[in-house]
This record gives sequence, C-alpha cells and structure tokens, in this order.
Amino acid sequence: MTKLTKTTVDRELPGEKDRFVWDIETKGFGLKISPTGTKTFVYQYRTPEGKTRRCTIGKFSDSLTADQARKIAKDREHEVRDGRDPMGEKKARRNAITVNELLDMYVKSEKFASNAETTQATDRGRIERHLRPLLGKEFAGVLTADQVKRAHRAIKEGKTACRVKTVARGLAKVTGGEGTANKSVLLLSVAYSWAMENGFAKSNPAAKMKCGGTGTRDTILDNAKDYGRLFDTLQKMENEKRIRPAAADAIRFIALTGARRGEATGLRWQWVDLKSGLITLPPKAHKTGHRTGKPRIIALPTEAQAIIARQPAGKPDDYVFRPSKGNGALSLGPAWPAVRTEAKLPEKLGLHGLRHSIGTHLAMAGASAVELMETLGHKQITTTLRYVHFAERARSTLAERAASVAMAGLRGQTEKASVTKLRRKSNTAA
Repeated sequence: MTKLTKTTVDRELPGEKDRFVWDIETKGFGLKISPTGTKTFVYQYRTPEGKTRRCTIGKFSDSLTADQARKIAKDREHEVRDGRDPMGEKKARRNAITVNELLDMYVKSEKFASNAETTQATDRGRIERHLRPLLGKEFAGVLTADQVKRAHRAIKEGKTACRVKTVARGLAKVTGGEGTANKSVLLLSVAYSWAMENGFAKSNPAAKMKCGGTGTRDTILDNAKDYGRLFDTLQKMENEKRIRPAAADAIRFIALTGARRGEATGLRWQWVDLKSGLITLPPKAHKTGHRTGKPRIIALPTEAQAIIARQPAGKPDDYVFRPSKGNGALSLGPAWPAVRTEAKLPEKLGLHGLRHSIGTHLAMAGASAVELMETLGHKQITTTLRYVHFAERARSTLAERAASVAMAGLRGQTEKASVTKLRRKSNTAA
C-alpha cells in the first residue's frame, strides 16, 4: 500500500494480468493497472448486506488526477457509512423505469383494456396531454407526492392547455382546469396501484393526494323553466347553425335520459331497439360494466326515441350521434359552455350535471335507491345514496319555503302576545 499521487501512479507498470495498488490514506481507494497499461481509479467497499463491490471512478488522465479521484472515493466512503450502496443505486437508476414507461405498460394492461371504450379514450387523452408532459421523464420509483401536487396545480392553472392534432377530429383543444387536474391525478394513482400489484413500483406517490370534486355534482337544473331555457337555446343555436344537429341532439338525449356523456357520444346503432324503447349497452361500453360484467339498460322516453329516430341511419357499428369528421366519437366539450352561458344556466353545471339532475328529480319524486341504481346504472348503493341525500336536503329546503308564510304569521302572533303581556304588567304596576 502507498499513497496514490501523480508520481506513484506514473511509475506503476502493467503486468500479465490486472494489478491493484491500494491507497494507504483512504480505505477502499485504489488503482487498477491493466495488462495494456490502462490505469483506472476504483473504490471498493462492503454493502450493508456484507457483499464486496468495486465501482469505477475513472481513468487516470489530465482531467482526473489522483487527488480528484481520492475526493470522489471519500464521497463514496461517506455514502457507505450512511448505510447506502453507491454501485447498487447506480445500477437501480440504470434499470429504473420512467413514469412514461409505467404509463405505457398500464395502457397495454388487461386492467386498462377492461375499461369502457369511451373511458379508455378519455384516459389516453389525459395521459398524453397532461401526465406525460409534466411527469413522463421522471423515474417512477422516486416520484414524490410533492411533484404530483405541482403537476396537479399546473393542470389546474391551465399550463398544459394547447391545441393538438388528433386522428378522430383533426384538432382538439386541451384546456386543463380543476376537474381535469383531479381526474388526471386519480388516473395516475390507478396506474401506480396497478404497477404495485405487478411488481413495477413499491409505492404510490399519488395515493394520498386529495382530489376534491369538480364542484358540479350539486349543481342541477332545478325546475321546468331551467329545462325550457336549455331546450330553447339548443333549438335557437341549431337554427342559426351555431351547433351541429348531432351535438344538440346528444345534449337533449343526456338531459332526457340521464345517460353519461360517453354513453351518449359512444352510442352505436347495434345497441338501440326503438321498437321496445330500450338501449342495451354491453359491459365494455359503460363505466361500471367492466366491474359487474353486466349490460346497462337505458329506457327511452318518447321524446328520446324521437331524437334517435331522426339521426341519419348507419351500419350496426356506426355511432348514432355522428361526428362532423374523423372516425372518433362526437365531442361535446367545445359546444356545452356556449349552450350553458346562452341558456343562463348555473356556471358550474357540467354535462354530468344533466345526469345528476335526472337522478335528483327521480329521488325527489319518491324513487327508491334500487330504482335509481337501475335507472342510472350504478354499481354501488353509496353512489346512488348521494342523490337520495341531496333530494332529502332539497325537500327540507322546500318545506322551509312552503312554511315561510305561516312562520311569518306565527312570529307576528308571538310578537303581539309579548306586547300584550308587557302592557298588562305595566297596568298592574301602575
């Protein structure tokens, strides 16, 4: 052993096989001399499990002197003393998958394939337009909850907003917003949960992220006047060619049936039976079908049947509500905000709010939880109970409003009685 310096390194000669010269000052720091004369600085250590490992620092040259190599070796020494394994960590980083690769595997998985077609299409859009640009290049195994929170904020603030070319419609407008941010993070959490189940990840950085609702679930069409303004606006915009007939009819269909947006835009002729007035969505064509394995039946009121009947006829696999171009499903995203504003409907009312309106009004009319589950295609009773509870709160508010006049009269009587009582006391005292 000797202290490795430029002088000692220069005088070391090659042998018939690799030779090692170890530094007397820094334990584990050494010089490897190959038979060809190449001189390489190394650091040798034991892992916390007791395994001996030797990592390469670099070749001796004008850009890497003995003193510089010793400093690197001391840094490695500190890491080992802290219980780390520098070489193992380097190998793990080299073999680690990125968030992009994790998402690629999830999209190709059976779990993803079991989702409804419309859900798959929507999730692919969130992955490509929000998650990949913000988190894709990060290593999946070291992604932190704080990074996920920053990505959520970026999507919410519209930092991923853009216009992108699509095969289906040529050009799509990506807007972001709170709802998109929440759903993108929830999607990331689902992908990580799948990765953990299959051994591709050890933890889920999105699991504890609290994603609140979009703020639209309790916003509904309260009465017939609201519905009237909606339908009048759709007709006016359609007459003025500011909305395509297919888009206007799809919105009418959702408002009348309580269908999910994807169930309406993804509706195909082979699932429609106008004679019986029923739509039968196969398990993979609706949200809960991949879990229950059961079809969803949508009963059509007379006007909804008329809406479908006036659509251009197509082949069994064609969409009922046809897009203007491309092979993808109809998009209602660009049209709805304009319709909502012109109809003077609540600002937070989303297309899902039309479905929520149907559920709430059914509950207020006395429909049971089981009937609501059947009508709305819910899998869990807890989802349906939200409509029941909302209806109960609404009934309570209506009861207060109905009793308001009587309550005013009661308060008047109470006040008169109090005044009379005070007068009697005053007269008695006199």
